[in-house]
Amino acid sequence: MSKFRLLAEQLSELGILTSENCFEPSPLSLTALMRAHDKHYVQRFVRGQLTQKEEKEIGLPWSEWLVERTLRAVSGTILTAELALDHGLACHLAGGTHHAHPSHGAGFCIFNDLAVASIDLIHRGLAKKVMILDCDVHQGDGTVAFFTNRDDVIPVSWHCDENYPVDKHQGGVNIALPKGADGKCYLSVLKETLPDLLLRYSPDFVFYDAGADVHIDDRLGFLNLTDDDVRMRDRYVLETCLDLSLPVACVIGGGYDRQEYKVAQRHSILHQVANEIGNERRLAFI
Repeated sequence: MSKFRLLAEQLSELGILTSENCFEPSPLSLTALMRAHDKHYVQRFVRGQLTQKEEKEIGLPWSEWLVERTLRAVSGTILTAELALDHGLACHLAGGTHHAHPSHGAGFCIFNDLAVASIDLIHRGLAKKVMILDCDVHQGDGTVAFFTNRDDVIPVSWHCDENYPVDKHQGGVNIALPKGADGKCYLSVLKETLPDLLLRYSPDFVFYDAGADVHIDDRLGFLNLTDDDVRMRDRYVLETCLDLSLPVACVIGGGYDRQEYKVAQRHSILHQVANEIGNERRLAFI
């Protein structure tokens, strides 16, 4: 959990995160949460009534603090989307909990902020078609589960084929990369697929999950992207979307290292790139 604090500290030291572009999300509406997630699952989590098996699958012990943090993080993704609509590009300092399913959590993910925020945008008439570009190293299986029978949210996942989850969800758009793929391979696949997907589905809003676990030194990633490769990936995704005048809301996704300051440094690449691209725009961070 300390990576989130360390990320904010590093961005502040770089002069990227300031009092003028930092926004704090309000408490999350449980009504908005329940539009996406099963009502009883939401209630049981908030009340601390999950079973030991459910907690084990999530990988986080329940506490009142965890409830507060989880709800704020999801609310933060909704706020990031609102800011992206206002300014064209906005970045969250958390988010990307893409393994959470409608009625259960998994893989350190309790509620699926990408699904909740996408459904919220459409419910409020702020978007008609949302595309979720998930570049976390793990397939966003939970996100896909929300939209099996919908055509107004398109989840796209670029992920390492030989990685968690073992059983991949067959819905959505899945682009698997081989274990050990380097930056050249990754960027080639991305450039071959992203423009066509944006043209084919014509979204009017984009969420970008910029997982840092594609990094060569990530202990759960199994891909071999360097800092420069991650930087080029983020720049390509953001510029490709912005060139089409698509508002983009970014979340940080996964990143794993026993030295959490290193994870924070890898996550900060997204915000550094967004800051560079948004130099002539008003860019918001929360």
